[in-house]
Amino acid sequence: MKKVVVLILALVMTMSLVACGGGSSDGSAAAESDSYIDQIKAKGELVVGTSADYPPYEFHTEIDGVDTIVGFDISIAQAIADDLGVELKIVDMSFENLLMSLSNGEFDMVIAGIEENEERAKTCDFSDPYLESKNLILVRKEDESKYTTLDSLQGVKAGAQNGTICYDRCVKYCGEENTVGLAKVNDLVMELNAGKVDVLFLDYMAVLAYANGNDNLVAVDCGIPSDDLGYSIAVQKGNQEMVDYINGVLTELKDSGAIEQYILDATELAGPEE
Repeated sequence: MKKVVVLILALVMTMSLVACGGGSSDGSAAAESDSYIDQIKAKGELVVGTSADYPPYEFHTEIDGVDTIVGFDISIAQAIADDLGVELKIVDMSFENLLMSLSNGEFDMVIAGIEENEERAKTCDFSDPYLESKNLILVRKEDESKYTTLDSLQGVKAGAQNGTICYDRCVKYCGEENTVGLAKVNDLVMELNAGKVDVLFLDYMAVLAYANGNDNLVAVDCGIPSDDLGYSIAVQKGNQEMVDYINGVLTELKDSGAIEQYILDATELAGPEE
């Protein structure tokens, strides 16, 4: 577990985040006299979309006998809600539908281990990254020595979550005809354990979490290049006011070391020590 924690802490970004601007909104944001932030405060809740099957980012666990969505993304969302002085409302849905639902106005923001890219930026705006992204694969322990290079992935039956950048990587390195896409990561892990796929493409920390929680699974670095993307919070297109506000809270969380603590707490909840 200590090794896993060291690897996870190495992910925490040292880059400075943009300070909270508190500027007026534009485009889809509300008028200056009734800003988007004011609207959130008036309704008394921050509505956040996520896909809670991605430990340690967001996942279900039982707390005091109650099924609860937890994870360090959820802790970040809670900190933003607390800063606004409102309740946090989490909406759990399939990852591939999150940004469409955000564009339709169903959420105030989305946090779900999302990387900004050119296609997503056409329909949503993004905060500064709060965490770096890395690339590992998840395999069965018996196959640990089989998939150590990019060439070894060619033609391999592999899986990834629909709608993710990891899915695109899976297609790139294993071939579209060999890629199995599913909505839920837990279902992909079941497919891996059952031998129906041989490799899973997931985020670095999700790979570590599942490897830490399953004796039959291991994390492997096969040399997938880093794209230097980081994980950000998505808001509706044109809502610069919300972007600025979120960036301000992220700066405070980063400077105080809170995000590091959120990661450690979520990792402990996500899997047992070994």
